[in-house]
Amino acid sequence: MKNIIVTLVLIAFFFALCSSVKAQQPPKMTRLAYMGPGSPTATLGRREALLQALRDHGYVEGKNLVIDYRWAEGKPELLQEHAAQLVSLKPDVIFTGSPQGTLAMKKATATIPIVFVGIGDPVGFGVVASLASPGGNITGIANMTPELSSKRLELLKESAPKIRSVAVFWNSTSQGHPRILKVLEEVAPALKLKLYPVAVRSAEDFDGAFQAVEKSRVDALMPLGDPLIAYQRKRIVEYAVKNRLPSVWASSEPVDAGGLMSYAPNLADHYRRAAVYIDKILKGTKPADLPVEQPMKFEFIINLKTAKQIGLTIPPNVLARADRVIR
Repeated sequence: MKNIIVTLVLIAFFFALCSSVKAQQPPKMTRLAYMGPGSPTATLGRREALLQALRDHGYVEGKNLVIDYRWAEGKPELLQEHAAQLVSLKPDVIFTGSPQGTLAMKKATATIPIVFVGIGDPVGFGVVASLASPGGNITGIANMTPELSSKRLELLKESAPKIRSVAVFWNSTSQGHPRILKVLEEVAPALKLKLYPVAVRSAEDFDGAFQAVEKSRVDALMPLGDPLIAYQRKRIVEYAVKNRLPSVWASSEPVDAGGLMSYAPNLADHYRRAAVYIDKILKGTKPADLPVEQPMKFEFIINLKTAKQIGLTIPPNVLARADRVIR
């Protein structure tokens, strides 16, 4: 009997010891590579949306999640170098926020899962085989840029009926922008608008771009969605206000900074949805089995303070359709 008691005590002690050791073991660390568009401050709100959504799924940065960040800072030539660095860190999943960043990561790895946001035409860019069946190691959330561009031009014309010409800032290194320009050129005649495409490929090109706009004597500006252009949005917004030019944008951040209006999906929602994809992949789902999502909701935002600064009165029927008005 005494031997039995001793044995039971030893067994209990052994299990208690094992439980204690197990409790002391650090949590499994998940490594996420983050290839950000622009700069850390330019997409702060979106990044916070992603981090909060990851926390909701149990991934807390500094606790059980390590994130290795890289930023383009308006210099697309750095992307391939950043991609190689991130792949060398052997992350569990890679997150990308731009077409250029996604293509750089695709070139750097064919095995590490990649989740993207911010691509208007993932199939046209050659990122995925199809929206329903992405194939390979990449999936994510599209933003329908080509289809939305014509709607933005229509809203600009409705908001400023007297305009007759629009300068379109586009990145000549972007694979998607030529298609967007083609769409815009198809709808412009029906709106009685003349387009003046103004190409840029680096931050140094913007002084010349502004000179081209002045020479063309256009009535409005339409910067296309792009990390390089977004990185220069403060300069573009200030130029537009100074020269009393209405502007329409492909995301809400420039409007918060003083741009006139935007019509776009809620990109913070896209970053939150990306966290869902990241969680599924970490739990074993292959990117090839996760269809690329497309946005279902779009936001029309108007900055009335800017409208007053440039001397523009937004028609009441247009103002009534806005999802958010900055007063």
